[in-house]
Amino acid sequence: METHLRGATGRAGRVALGPPQLRALRYVAARSRGGPLGAEARVTVNFHPDRLVGEEQVLERLAREGTYSSQFVTGVGNGGLTAHPGGDRWRWEARMFGGAYDEAPPEERPVYGALDHRSRRAGAAPRFGSAHLRLTRETLARATFCYPDSVTEPSAFGVASRMALVELAEAESRDLLDDYVEAQVHGGVRLDRDVDALVLDPSFRNTAVEAAAARLPCPVEWHPGFVLTADELRRHPDYRGQEYVDLGVRIAREGGGGRLDPRVLGEAVRTGGHDPQAVKKVWHCLARFGCASTDVHP
Repeated sequence: METHLRGATGRAGRVALGPPQLRALRYVAARSRGGPLGAEARVTVNFHPDRLVGEEQVLERLAREGTYSSQFVTGVGNGGLTAHPGGDRWRWEARMFGGAYDEAPPEERPVYGALDHRSRRAGAAPRFGSAHLRLTRETLARATFCYPDSVTEPSAFGVASRMALVELAEAESRDLLDDYVEAQVHGGVRLDRDVDALVLDPSFRNTAVEAAAARLPCPVEWHPGFVLTADELRRHPDYRGQEYVDLGVRIAREGGGGRLDPRVLGEAVRTGGHDPQAVKKVWHCLARFGCASTDVHP
């Protein structure tokens, strides 16, 4: 089966879905309910553009390879690092997709994002990163969805033609970082074919991230940004824990002149002096309470 595509920017492409992708899509479609998504629907893929894959920043690798790869390929991610045979991510995918990918190579597995049904300027799921790729509408034809996140082993699923998950999500009151409908895009994400724009945080202006972004075959946009002062961070010790408030204040003092933004946190990770999983909790605080992206944060 081939899916013929023409993106909003006029780029043409052709996606040949193999047996694993077709089995996964059919398995989820058979378990989906509801009517079709609206014409304005988009999937976004949030990520941290400056995290390292080996010696290379994520965005530099994107510029070199031209494709966005899953955690099974890169070995890095912004959620749990369990994408390996027998790991939690492997088990969750086996359950969601009826074992379609159990014997498939890592590069054939889906890429994760979220349905941007709230039209957020920082992307649908900023808990996973300050930047996002906004995918073309055509990618929806090969996307599956679940609610809530697959880490919860959900029982509610959707595809573009059968989507009742938005109503489920909007009927619940969840923390802003958990308020998303997870998406899985099958058949790969190529920047020259599947991406309408890369959207970056302004803290990366005049950095290697912006330089790498200029080499991508898609437009680059900027959202309002995430900024959190050390004083404001101290007001939220119950959100992720006092130890992460203390760590965030220390990072803000050392590298941010008393405040946090995505660039400052990325530099803290790359120095090797802080546990990346601990810095991830600080990022959650910044993403949740950062003052600039008012469409994401009250």
